[in-house]
Amino acid sequence: MFGIGGGELVFILFIVLMLFGSDKVPEIARTMGKAMAQLKNATNDIKSEIQKGAEANGLDAKSLNDITGNINAEINNAKSNLLGDTGNLLGDTANEIEKVKEDIDTLSGPIKRQM
Repeated sequence: MFGIGGGELVFILFIVLMLFGSDKVPEIARTMGKAMAQLKNATNDIKSEIQKGAEANGLDAKSLNDITGNINAEINNAKSNLLGDTGNLLGDTANEIEKVKEDIDTLSGPIKRQM
């Protein structure tokens, strides 16, 4: 819950108890519970309004899932076309680059030693 451990929660509750006293803590908890319920109701209302607006425009959950599925399929298709069978963007080019690097090292090896 919010990255707060048990000991931290007990410490916070102790501080709240010390600040507000034992008489006010139940009232504060009740008020916070009501506020959380109102927040939950407000978010549910917003979700339902968005869903109603989408349905009014001809979008429902199934068509949205179809659209996202098609987009994901096209992205995967483009990736496979770019990467090829090797799964590496450079593919065989990486091997050729390594060979050229080795050739350069072997040719420049004696030159580097002389400097």
